[in-house]
Amino acid sequence: AKKLEDNILKGLWVPGDKLPAERDLALQMSVSRPSLRAAIQILEKQGLLETKQDGGTYVQDFLAPSFTDPLMEMLQSNPDTAIDFVEFRSIIEGNAAYYAALRATDADREILKHCFQAMEKAHLKDDAHEEADIDADFHLAIAEASHNIVLLHVMRAMVNILREGVFYNRMQLYTRRGARDLLLKQHRAIYEPIMAGDPQEARLAAKAHLNYVQEVMRDLEREEIRQQISLQRLERYQAKQKQK
Repeated sequence: AKKLEDNILKGLWVPGDKLPAERDLALQMSVSRPSLRAAIQILEKQGLLETKQDGGTYVQDFLAPSFTDPLMEMLQSNPDTAIDFVEFRSIIEGNAAYYAALRATDADREILKHCFQAMEKAHLKDDAHEEADIDADFHLAIAEASHNIVLLHVMRAMVNILREGVFYNRMQLYTRRGARDLLLKQHRAIYEPIMAGDPQEARLAAKAHLNYVQEVMRDLEREEIRQQISLQRLERYQAKQKQK
């Protein structure tokens, strides 16, 4: 049970992953199948694993935000939460980039290289949705390369929240004129120092990227307010015209 738990803790198995078939997994772990079943039952009781109707055993999505959670509801209803969320990302991801530059192995760098190249391909295809999804994968790969288990799981939770658009719609960033080119440039500025083993530059680049996201979000918020005011003026003008 501890071995299974360690695989989840270290990020080797992530929420949604299906475990290998019982026979194969028992052989990999050098244990009997009854011992493996007993271990799986322990982790099911802990809420880490679940057996589905197809007979497979899966890692539970224990990082998903609960929309019935009172704290989540309060955060969503607070207009300043989106900016706070990005500010928190800056704190976490700046340090993730720093430690990734210090600790990344050849295998980690290969994963990062694959993510960044996929991002470039999506950019060339002019596919903002795919590019945004790879963006999230890229930041998660950096967290994995930091080799800090706590940081990794905090980042996994943040990426889930980011993908779900709980606090803000990240696609808005990609639809602004010139933003996609600038975002790719910023990701390259994070990627290159990590690959070169320059932790200070990697941290600065990650923080600069999130500062830009904050600025765009503030601009979008101001733009939305202007739109609302303009619509109210239009409604008032139309009402006056009807009275004439």
